[in-house]
Amino acid sequence: MSRTSARRLLAALVLACLAAALPASAAEAAPCANADLVPSADNVAQARTATLCLINRERTSRGLRPVRHDRHLRRVAERYSRQMVRHGFFDHVGHDGSTLLSRVKSATSYLTRAAGWSLGENLYWGSGRLSTPAESVKAWIESPGHRRNMLNRRFRDIGIGIALGAPENVESSPSATYTTQFGRRTLRR
Repeated sequence: MSRTSARRLLAALVLACLAAALPASAAEAAPCANADLVPSADNVAQARTATLCLINRERTSRGLRPVRHDRHLRRVAERYSRQMVRHGFFDHVGHDGSTLLSRVKSATSYLTRAAGWSLGENLYWGSGRLSTPAESVKAWIESPGHRRNMLNRRFRDIGIGIALGAPENVESSPSATYTTQFGRRTLRR
């Protein structure tokens, strides 16, 4: 074996040993708890936390900052998910003609002192095993428009609302309707 070949082999072995000794990435080391949870009255908070974890895993794996929970946006998201289930519709325009902007403005003070802002909304519903946080985030990441919202580097805040039930009849299968409200605001001084 030539000296050059021996050096290359040694370099490859050293790199392999270093890779084996390094800790796994945070995403691999700590999977999102409850990602496969079917939401119920007893575990909606855990499903919401899992959804946030999964969204932030998608963001951070692409070098983006994680979004942080915002109570104002969460309130709007929860109300809207419940509204879609109660009134049997699935759309970004409410049964009453409301839009994301009108819902945020009328129900919260999120934009009150904002000099500049951006908002985005993702919706999802599923029944049975398709109602889990993992399935909602998977559907969003596979949809170009929803993916754009989820991976928008401007967004810093998120509100996640999960309502039990679906906007249409799914017989007796457990189901859940998800709304995520993404936001960013620049506050006036």
